[in-house]
Amino acid sequence: MNMTSDLVVFSGNSNIPLAEEVCHHLEVPLGKSIVKRFSDGEVWVKIEENVRGKDIFVIQPISKPANDSLMELLLILDALRRASARRVTAVLPYYGYGRQDRKVEPRVPISARLVADLIQSPGPDRILTMDLHADQIQGFFHIPVDHLFFSAVLYDYLKSKEIPDLVVVSPDSGGAERARFLGKKLNANLAIIDKRRPRANESIVMNIIGDVSGKNCLVLDDMIDTGGTICKGAQALLANGAKSVICCATHAVLSGGAMNNLNSTDFKEVVLSNTIQIEKASDYKNLNVLSVAPIFAKAIRRIHNEESISSLFI
Repeated sequence: MNMTSDLVVFSGNSNIPLAEEVCHHLEVPLGKSIVKRFSDGEVWVKIEENVRGKDIFVIQPISKPANDSLMELLLILDALRRASARRVTAVLPYYGYGRQDRKVEPRVPISARLVADLIQSPGPDRILTMDLHADQIQGFFHIPVDHLFFSAVLYDYLKSKEIPDLVVVSPDSGGAERARFLGKKLNANLAIIDKRRPRANESIVMNIIGDVSGKNCLVLDDMIDTGGTICKGAQALLANGAKSVICCATHAVLSGGAMNNLNSTDFKEVVLSNTIQIEKASDYKNLNVLSVAPIFAKAIRRIHNEESISSLFI
């Protein structure tokens, strides 16, 4: 389907390769803009083409450096609104600050809600995102939120591999529904890792709920940060007789000692998406990056044409 001339895609600096790939699938050029820094670190934005009356999509994951990525997004949205764009959609492949979605102890912020308020302040018309850390973040917005799932891409990839004796494993109870859904699609059983986390970015595996002995296990999570949780989970699965372990996650945050943790764990394969641009990807063992550009392009095309995108929510 040929796109009409009033669709324009812009991008900040956080994941230009993904934005370019989305544009390739849409058969439109990436919008012309300048996003740079003043000498003191302040962000400077200029839209270099006419956007009056256009349907605009801004692709900008809130990824490392998260504060810079967020500020770029806000200024781009503000510039587009002031340039009289007809409609502006903020496309957030990765929603940073999503892990603090509620108060779990006294005197802490609900960062996910605050960031939602900030993103809405320049006046975007809707949000398009993927695999929010908590589904309730959609309710923090007063505008429509279209929520895509990496499982749609992952399912096609795993189905083609025809892995025997497959068990989909959730690294914690909170991700059990995600693992159960994919497991049902793949006709695989479910297991859950019961763990206790004494402090941030640390976890202790306590027990494996489900039968993993002699099975090929696929550990599924929404993100990998330092990798400590998913690596200790893999070690527990192997200690309980798992034949092999595949690590799958949507968002490759990969901070701190993530590379060392993943490379030193006996994963048969590590499967991530490109919602976040992965630095030094070739330095990771058995890494396979699946592109989410096609599904984002389909969603953008359907939003632009005022068509339903619910068939992509799998």
